[in-house]
Amino acid sequence: MLLTDLRTIYERDPAARNWLEILFCYPGLQALVLHRLSHWLYKKGMPFIPRFISHLSRFFTGIEIHPGAVIGKGVFIDHGMGVVIGETAIVGDYALIYQGVTLGGTGKESGKRHPTLGNYVVVGAGAKVLGNINIGDRVRIGAGSVVLRDVPSNTTVVGIPGRITRQNNLNVDALAHNKIRDVEAEVIRALFERVKNLEKQLAELQTQPTLALPTEIDSEILENSQKNSDSVIEDFLDGAGI
Repeated sequence: MLLTDLRTIYERDPAARNWLEILFCYPGLQALVLHRLSHWLYKKGMPFIPRFISHLSRFFTGIEIHPGAVIGKGVFIDHGMGVVIGETAIVGDYALIYQGVTLGGTGKESGKRHPTLGNYVVVGAGAKVLGNINIGDRVRIGAGSVVLRDVPSNTTVVGIPGRITRQNNLNVDALAHNKIRDVEAEVIRALFERVKNLEKQLAELQTQPTLALPTEIDSEILENSQKNSDSVIEDFLDGAGI
């Protein structure tokens, strides 16, 4: 398991120079090593010690992982400061988690109350994934997003609340955050274009002495433009797929 974690960091982080540097200078790896020890003791039913190891790990690495959380192989917590992973959270294999991420609950309910992440999931810096929800395989969650509902596999989610902005992203570079679609900007742009068209029509009507009916071609262009903008706006209001 440790070798898999080391290999994953070396392959994914261009700043990783050698194995010694990864072992001693990567708090994400150190937090995972301590977590695997505390999780083993937690499963054995040992009191106090697992939580104390978790507390020490938080003190030295800035990463808080409850001993009850299940972490898969090849998980990479990059930088890691401020990461919080709750007791019943499950993180799949080869997940990539950036600083400030919270995999938390939404209240004081008992039982399974934290999210389940599939394999090859990427959670951007500062993102919050809350509640007993399922995040599919190869999902990318944009930085600063708040995800409160299940997300299907092979999708990209951004925004507050999180909305699907891309599907079937099987070949997307996990580190290419700049390529995530900004659905909110698209909706604002669509509304802005609609307002401009309405203002243009109003100005034309005000300059004409009599009411002139638009030509068939103009009507068709306007109708198509409105349908396209309506589709973007409706998808956004409906949660863009979530």
